[in-house]
Amino acid sequence: MRRYQDINDTGCRVFQDALELVGRRWTGAILLAGLRGARRFGEYRAAVAGISDRLLAQRLKELEADGLIERTVIPTSPVQITYAPSPDGRELMTLLQPLIDWSHRRRPAGIA
Repeated sequence: MRRYQDINDTGCRVFQDALELVGRRWTGAILLAGLRGARRFGEYRAAVAGISDRLLAQRLKELEADGLIERTVIPTSPVQITYAPSPDGRELMTLLQPLIDWSHRRRPAGIA
C-alpha cells in the first residue's frame, strides 16, 4: 500500500509553493507574453489585457525575484529596461503546456 506524505512534509510544502507561484493572477500571462516576444514594459502591458501598470510592475519584480524573469538595464539615455523569461521561466512554461492543453479540451464549445 502506498504511503502518502503528510501535507507538512517538505516535499508537499515545496509543491504547494510551486502551485501558489504559478497560480498568482497574471503570472502565466506575463510569462507567455515574454515567450511571444514582449521585452519592454509597454509591450507586456499591451500583451496582457486588463492588467494595471502597478500590478504588472509588481508581478515583474516578483517573477524576477523568483528567477523566472530576467531584467536587463541598458545604459542609454534614457535608460532602457527589458524583461525576458529566464531559462527557468521558459522551462516552467514548457512544463505547463500539458495543463494548457488540458484546459482547452475542457473548455465548453463556443467559449473563446
